[in-house]
Amino acid sequence: MRIVSTLSAVALATLVSAGAAEAKGCIKGAIIGGLAGHYLAERGVVGAVAGCLGGRYLANRKARREREIDYGSRVQQGGGYGQRGYNY
Repeated sequence: MRIVSTLSAVALATLVSAGAAEAKGCIKGAIIGGLAGHYLAERGVVGAVAGCLGGRYLANRKARREREIDYGSRVQQGGGYGQRGYNY
């Protein structure tokens, strides 16, 4: 139990000291994965690594979805060279 409280204190200190973390999702995923790994399989480090990777993946996927642009709405429908109004 002392290990869990020590790890929680270290995690809290890390969260407080990190202003704007570049690895969005990693810290939260590592904490959740570490706790789950510790209690379910007694493998806290493995759970933390897996949680970090999973959290990072989900954060990237969310950022990609927010960044996507509907390119189809910006392109005018021309229909090809034959339909551009050229009179030969």
